[in-house]
Amino acid sequence: MLRRMSNRFSWRYMAVSVFTGLCVGVFAVTLARATLFPQQEAESATPPKVAAQALPGQYPARLRIPSIGVNAAVDPVGIAHSGAMMPPPNFTDVGWYKWGPVPGQTGSAVIDGHVDNGLSLAGVFKHLSDVKVGDDLYVDTKDGTTLHFRVADIEIYPYQSAPTALIFGRSDKPRLNLITCDGQWVKGGHTYNERLVIYGELAS
Repeated sequence: MLRRMSNRFSWRYMAVSVFTGLCVGVFAVTLARATLFPQQEAESATPPKVAAQALPGQYPARLRIPSIGVNAAVDPVGIAHSGAMMPPPNFTDVGWYKWGPVPGQTGSAVIDGHVDNGLSLAGVFKHLSDVKVGDDLYVDTKDGTTLHFRVADIEIYPYQSAPTALIFGRSDKPRLNLITCDGQWVKGGHTYNERLVIYGELAS
């Protein structure tokens, strides 16, 4: 009797060990692909929209959103081969679209970030949907200047029809637009079916 119980325990232990190993393996592969093999950027001699002239010290260094506890490093990103804006290279940083305006200049500066890694491991913008109109956004530049933006509007769009002209093209005032994924996971597309966009305007 004891031998049977011992055998059953051994088989259960082995099954649990194998299942745990598989889960860890899948997670490791996913994380490795995301962090070690990011999407390749499609560079060209003539970018689709050249950023206005700015000194390196004016480039964004950190993005802070106090209402959701975000304090993230900013990486410059370009355009992927798919034609979409590149995501940041990891899940803790955000990406600034380097072919657009520098935050604080007239025009739409755009910053994106991951909501998660596809396995629900939280990304930097995991709680971006909790931001409300009127919340404060801060960009710290490389020269130590802090720019204060305030959320003016919040929209959710289907991922295949997000209005790029509205997100990237408005040039009436200094704007800061934040983008992340939202909605349901699309297995075939390896993405979510919606895009959450936070529209900010320079407050001071």
